[in-house]
Amino acid sequence: MPPEDLHDALIIGAGPAGIGAALALKSRGIRAIALLERETEPGGTPRHCGHPPFGVREFHRLLTGPAYAKRLARAAFEANITLLPRHSVLSLQPGGTLTIATPAGPRTLSARRVLIATGAREAPRAARLIGGERPLGVLNTGALQAYCYLEHKAPPFTRPVVVGTELVSLSALLTLRRHGIHPVAMLESGPAPVARWPFSLFPRLLGLPVRFNAPLASINGFPRVTSVTLQNGSELACDGVLLTGRFAPESTLARMSHLALDPATTGPAIDQYGRTSDPAYFAAGNQLRAIETAGWCFFEGQRIGHHMADDLQGGLPAPGDELSLTPGEGIAYVVPQRLARVSPLRATLQLRLTEPALGQLHVRAGSSVLLRRPVISAPERRVLLELDDLRLPPGTQHLTIEVAQ
Repeated sequence: MPPEDLHDALIIGAGPAGIGAALALKSRGIRAIALLERETEPGGTPRHCGHPPFGVREFHRLLTGPAYAKRLARAAFEANITLLPRHSVLSLQPGGTLTIATPAGPRTLSARRVLIATGAREAPRAARLIGGERPLGVLNTGALQAYCYLEHKAPPFTRPVVVGTELVSLSALLTLRRHGIHPVAMLESGPAPVARWPFSLFPRLLGLPVRFNAPLASINGFPRVTSVTLQNGSELACDGVLLTGRFAPESTLARMSHLALDPATTGPAIDQYGRTSDPAYFAAGNQLRAIETAGWCFFEGQRIGHHMADDLQGGLPAPGDELSLTPGEGIAYVVPQRLARVSPLRATLQLRLTEPALGQLHVRAGSSVLLRRPVISAPERRVLLELDDLRLPPGTQHLTIEVAQ
């Protein structure tokens, strides 16, 4: 293999997590680093988001998404980190070897360590099981933002319905309003908005009706959208449909590889250092779970980049002797999914709940409760649980995280 094709670290994805990790690695003296980006420019999803707030913690500035993406790219350039745009990774091979499609043709690259930071994606129409015709005028939020902020084109509708009430749905409303588009209604399949108060007041301030318990059954019209039908049989006239939210990790590469996945998140399973089941591969950002803010992903990428540097410099414990973590009653997922058995055993667990909870979080080994922490939260909120010098009964191999009401 030619020397130029062997790196200390390859990072798949030049969004906030990937660039954060690259900057951390560079700061630790790791020199042979390359960022692989399938798009023509770095920056990730924020490139599509023409609104604030971005960058407050990272750059101490209130930035729009495109401005934030440019600041990330500038930071990578100033750190002399190699960026390889239009490089799409096709497969992950054991030990850190990648097959890649490049503008010059297929290529194989290898690295001592690889970080997967491919982000998340919104659920498409097919995954939402929406029936009806296949007319023009059906977009997701990413496509809307690309129309408006990357291609500087008008979206293919003027009076759409917006499906979803997540934070990204409110971001989409800002984009629509900025471009003179007036939605007919916002549809939410559940009984309440997903976005927490006071963000959920925003549609009301715009005079936009929000229909709850209103799943979308079908999209009607040809060649363009003319109406939608709800599952209760009612019909709304409109000229487009904007599908928002319902994110999932963009884990196609991991799913096609030898890496172990977490069935709860659908992303790679990791330990507290971000290390996957193949110790040559790490993962960070919304690849791990959907979905967190750009700032969260940037700092998570930095943290895991430092762990990668520790590993390259011989400072991480060897993989193998691990505890497995499982979400129990009331827990949708837990990240990381396993813990290297070190002493003292310390880690920060990131959780999401399956339903609103007012009670306690328990960390249990068999029938023994090792840790109790109060919890007041809801499914859309991040919950962090600190394991600080956790004392394990002899022979413990497995921990369950659960909500005790």
